[in-house]
Amino acid sequence: MHLLIGLVFLVGIVLLPGWWVQRVMSRYAAPTDRYPSSGAQTARHLLDKAGLESIKVEQTEDGDHYDPDDRAVRLSPSNYSDASLTAITVAAHEVGHALQHADGYSPLIWRGRLVKSVQKWQRLGVILIGLMPVALLALKLPRAGLIFLVVGMAALASGIAIHLVTLPTELDASFRRALPILKKGGYLRNEDRGAARKILTAAAFTYVAASMMGMVNFWRWLRILRV
Repeated sequence: MHLLIGLVFLVGIVLLPGWWVQRVMSRYAAPTDRYPSSGAQTARHLLDKAGLESIKVEQTEDGDHYDPDDRAVRLSPSNYSDASLTAITVAAHEVGHALQHADGYSPLIWRGRLVKSVQKWQRLGVILIGLMPVALLALKLPRAGLIFLVVGMAALASGIAIHLVTLPTELDASFRRALPILKKGGYLRNEDRGAARKILTAAAFTYVAASMMGMVNFWRWLRILRV
């Protein structure tokens, strides 16, 4: 019973953040014509107003993000073309990262470097976990198998740790950059300000919620070990 409760608690920790982020984003994604400008148009206007005309605004299938290497604000199809509260608020959040980059905001720069390093480390972790059954069964090296598992799981967990450590960068983009420019520029209706704060909070936690899904891999491999 205690084990079952613990598992339910773990699943809640892993899945609830992502569920909450999606719920907030979906709730304010309609109506799609609530504002006169789409997410892409809002991002373009905010960038031009800040003197960042060289930064591109592009549509992507890889999730809303700012690419500092390519100097581009990239928005998912709905946030690019729709004029919903979610679309313009998420666009402003990504512009917030562009403003950080233009200001030489060091946490953003370090976050980019860390994420690239962690991605390589995570790929290694997947390989090590994949080799674990070989060490345990084929080579009959239980100690090596355990080492592969521990190192591999630590590698997968590193993504969660990095996003938690760099969460202040996301909060800065939302509440020190995006929200003020939306308010001062008159982009938001007064009655939408509270909802915009929820969306900006969700935008800040998007990467954390996604990285938490890595915990699912932990459970999957632990189940394999039990077999």
